[in-house]
Amino acid sequence: MFNYQQFRHIPAPGWQLGWSWAKKEVIWSMVGAQATEQGDCSKFKSAPPHCCKRDPTIVDLLPGTPFNQQIANCCKAGVIKTFNQDPGNAASSFQISVGLAGTTNKTVKMPKNFTLRAPGPGYTCGRALVGRPTKYYSSDGRRVTQAL
Repeated sequence: MFNYQQFRHIPAPGWQLGWSWAKKEVIWSMVGAQATEQGDCSKFKSAPPHCCKRDPTIVDLLPGTPFNQQIANCCKAGVIKTFNQDPGNAASSFQISVGLAGTTNKTVKMPKNFTLRAPGPGYTCGRALVGRPTKYYSSDGRRVTQAL
């Protein structure tokens, strides 16, 4: 997420992002952030997901998080500077692996009811939009895969 506000940074204790799943999706794993609650994952016997809540709340990880749990622009405790004042620190990122979401563009449903909580006056979120898929390049640059 980017903070394009002119002068309104997001100070400590940082942002909280939430949404409601369209179906019965779960978060299998995350890097760069974490869900505040795991929820009831009792139907998964061997390896429980990171979060089974229908309406997860996600928070940034803290500085000093182990490198294998980080991604670019994470781990600033949810503090985001404004793009106008500090473009290099005006973003926060995380990556999630979603399960039980379907396997095609017709069966995957968009989450809804996004919320962004942060210190100070509130923020409002519009409906989610479909964007271009993220592309991943192999280390030798000869193969490209993409996320849904």
